[in-house]
Amino acid sequence: MFHVKQIPLMAEIISICPVCDNTAFSPFLLVKDYFLSQEDFSILSCNVCGFRFVSPRPAKSEIDKYYQSDEYISHGAEKNDLISRIYKVARKVSIRRKFRILQKFSSGLKILDIGCGTAEFLSYCQKKGYDTTGIEPNGKARGFAQSINSVNTFEHVERLEGMDGSFDCITMWHVLEHIHNLNELITQVKKLLAPRGIFIVAVPNSNSWDAGYYKQFWGAYDVPRHLYHFTEKSFDQLASKNGFQIRKIYPQKLDAFYVSMLSEKYKYGKNNFFNAVCFGLWSNLKAKTNDRGHSSQVFILSLKNS
Repeated sequence: MFHVKQIPLMAEIISICPVCDNTAFSPFLLVKDYFLSQEDFSILSCNVCGFRFVSPRPAKSEIDKYYQSDEYISHGAEKNDLISRIYKVARKVSIRRKFRILQKFSSGLKILDIGCGTAEFLSYCQKKGYDTTGIEPNGKARGFAQSINSVNTFEHVERLEGMDGSFDCITMWHVLEHIHNLNELITQVKKLLAPRGIFIVAVPNSNSWDAGYYKQFWGAYDVPRHLYHFTEKSFDQLASKNGFQIRKIYPQKLDAFYVSMLSEKYKYGKNNFFNAVCFGLWSNLKAKTNDRGHSSQVFILSLKNS
């Protein structure tokens, strides 16, 4: 049991589990926002399905202030410190791997990336002949995607009115954990997806070895920006609830090293490259010998009975 801080006026309290609709929860972990605010946030676990989520959490109208930092790496990685340089290299490798997954499972060429950031992935796909569309709420990143990467990008999914059933593949690369209205967004994805389309989702895995080792210092908790903390089981339940089935799960092995670097910094107040490499490697090795999964995983989904 841990002490839950006083609830801010503009906070939201989760009263119903987004996965199983249960209303009884237990404390799981108290985690500090080491990245920006230094505030503490409570992660709860559903007593029925085990799904983990932040509650209370900043309201949708208030969450933007937790992203207001030049160091927020998902929208450009303009800094040149060690972690940022490693991130840039890993991103190039990751984009090529994402594209190979896309090619393997999607037979069509029309792709939508929700939470596309500066659209590096979509730009790569575009050069390979794909018809690309991005969704990105951050104005600066969206402007970069349009002006530099020449990707057609909108602020919200709602702007895609009249495009139901249009997309052969919809992707969300480490975005779903940020979404306030979780089930509502997945419902919108179902509408936009072609009947035999593919939905690709990458999320951190809070059941991984490195998550268990670093506990409240685990970099991928990233509260309160990450509102949800998935495991393979809870993700499968969420997918099934919304009419999807998992066709394949892929590891994102590089994420174990990057997350371990963040975790070392949060735990000890400094970078420790050697430990991060060792523990990232160990986490990937352990994932092969247990059923906890990798630090971060990609789920390939299709509509049930499609």
